[in-house]
Amino acid sequence: MFCRDCMVPDVATGDPTAMLCLHCARRVVSPRSRSKYGGLTGHLKFRGSFTSVVKLSFARIDGLIGSNLPMTAYREEAWWSNSASSTHARGWLDAGWEAQEVNLKEGYVVFKKVRQVPFKRGRQAKSKIDKPFKPVPVRASKRKPPSKTKVSQLYARIKNLERQRAEGRRNIRGLKPRRQHEKKLFKPDEKPK
Repeated sequence: MFCRDCMVPDVATGDPTAMLCLHCARRVVSPRSRSKYGGLTGHLKFRGSFTSVVKLSFARIDGLIGSNLPMTAYREEAWWSNSASSTHARGWLDAGWEAQEVNLKEGYVVFKKVRQVPFKRGRQAKSKIDKPFKPVPVRASKRKPPSKTKVSQLYARIKNLERQRAEGRRNIRGLKPRRQHEKKLFKPDEKPK
């Protein structure tokens, strides 16, 4: 299967004499293909870790597989048979389940677990630890000094508060400051009679 046209220098190793076949590289880089019913298989493997009977509606199965079931699944019970020759049945048989009951009128199917299949989530981490854990070095963040604008605003606020206290214009809870016409009528020391 190898030909001279598909051989290219391997740039990953840095050795110009090492050659790499493009067909082999494509197999390594390309993602794994997933069957149409792979979502159903994964769901049943996951549910198999804590239950032995699952009732799924046809709409839920549509959501798991990412497309609609064929019309024969809605019309014929024979479509739900547990034959390994059909692609859709392999979806639940590979997960260790069999279709036990089908209700076309209400639109659901009951699956029963017949064998245990381990559920693997994504890539498994290495079980052997080669190196001890070394935390990432963290630099303490330096606080920036406040800008001149912020300093001047704070200084102006402090001066305003000092000025108000010096004038004696405190607004104590429950007491309102005098209105403008009251200030004109009475002197600050006199009280109205």
